[in-house]
Amino acid sequence: MATPQELATKILATADIQINGSRPWDIQVHDERFYARVLSGGSLALGESYMDGWWDCAALDEFFHKLLRAKIDAKVIGLQHLIVPYLKAKLFNRQKTHAYNIGEKHYDIGNDLYTAMLDKNMQYSCGYWRNAKTLEQAQIAKIDLICKKLKLKKGERLLDIGCGWGGLLKYAAKKYGIQGVGITVSKEQAELARNNCAGLPIEICVIDYRKMDEKFDKIVSVGMIEHVGFKNYHTYMQVAHRCLKDGGIFLLHTIGASRTTTNAGDPWIDKYIFPDGKLPSIKQLAHASERLFLTEDLHNFGAYYDKTLLAWRANFVSAWPQLRLTGKYTERFYRMWIYYLSCCAGAFRARSNQLWQIVYTKRGHKEGYERV
Repeated sequence: MATPQELATKILATADIQINGSRPWDIQVHDERFYARVLSGGSLALGESYMDGWWDCAALDEFFHKLLRAKIDAKVIGLQHLIVPYLKAKLFNRQKTHAYNIGEKHYDIGNDLYTAMLDKNMQYSCGYWRNAKTLEQAQIAKIDLICKKLKLKKGERLLDIGCGWGGLLKYAAKKYGIQGVGITVSKEQAELARNNCAGLPIEICVIDYRKMDEKFDKIVSVGMIEHVGFKNYHTYMQVAHRCLKDGGIFLLHTIGASRTTTNAGDPWIDKYIFPDGKLPSIKQLAHASERLFLTEDLHNFGAYYDKTLLAWRANFVSAWPQLRLTGKYTERFYRMWIYYLSCCAGAFRARSNQLWQIVYTKRGHKEGYERV
């Protein structure tokens, strides 16, 4: 019978990954307990053992790219990886009962962290790198692409569901002359967003999206529906429909799953990064929106998320000496955050995850919608 190390070596070899090899994507194992732990605990154990310093890899992003392209994640599934997320998703509506959980656990970590990691417009979503050479350029291109797809006009009211630190609203107000309302469940985000948008016709509110009930010319939502949960997709679409004027446009920017599931997300990501998160599939979004909206345009530029995540990681590494001095962040946090950014970069490089911008109207415009 093969030992855990022999079995792990055989499995990793199918992805062209060696244990204690010399290539950047090969892993270096420091603790022999690693093998049994990961084989029994799957994704959660892989991430936790990295946080514990049991193994290292010079190119974590490429390690995950190779793992996912070889579909190793389907070959090593611990019991808790398979059963617990399934039961949680089926038995509970965690996103409804813990609506503010993601704000407290992720976005309220500290504005200093996100200010150091992100671009000056504080965009925590995929940049548009088509003609960009820097993170700053890619994020401005993304914001402007959204504004053009929304066909914003001076004086229009724009609702941003999950507004982050207000960067999109600030840009739209200054360049396109809109009046904006941004909503978030993060108190830290709201505080910084109000400062960023000071002097502009923008209101920032800490509120559950389900409580919104006023009309807007246009609605945008960037990186928000990933926290809603599949049981609430229709409710989310109903809120957008209720708040959108009849002739308006709604743009949804979201990370997407390549296949439809009802399970909770990856157990390590769920525990340490995005609690209660769930990536929607095209099928789930279509089902949730089909009686409410007409889909005018769908744009996938998920390949650009790889470059975005690597740019964030480079900024984080550069800022780490200063962040560590604050006393708020430990070495274990450093390993956790590097693991998070790297594994996500690898997932997008493998095209396991997608990034969609979807344009909706209520009934369609008589003259049609011209794609940007």
